[in-house]
Amino acid sequence: MRRLFSTFARGWPGVGLFVMRLVGGTAFVARAIATMPSGPATAVAAALLAIVAGLFLVAGLWTPVAGSLVAAIGIWFAFTHADDPLASVLLATIGAALALVGPGAWSIDARLFGWKRIDVRARSK
Repeated sequence: MRRLFSTFARGWPGVGLFVMRLVGGTAFVARAIATMPSGPATAVAAALLAIVAGLFLVAGLWTPVAGSLVAAIGIWFAFTHADDPLASVLLATIGAALALVGPGAWSIDARLFGWKRIDVRARSK
């Protein structure tokens, strides 16, 4: 996973990525829940997958995979749900951007796969 990101952004860029993950993932989960109550089995399965991908995006876990799923499902929602396709396109764009840029320093990915610092000290007797 470390090979996918050059660095995990810290400081204000990291805060921006955190806010982007939080808002985009939460909106995507809410949109998926709103479309879930009725429809064929494929629509319900896509809504469940969208909820999982949105939650992973909020947590910053497997962000390249979750962002790619959000982008793909968002485009699918834009074509299959006629109520507001622009909102789905916007959420798909946020997912694609997060998949390409990365989750930032405030994420589970950064804790699991970020650069580690190892202090090696000489033992004195």
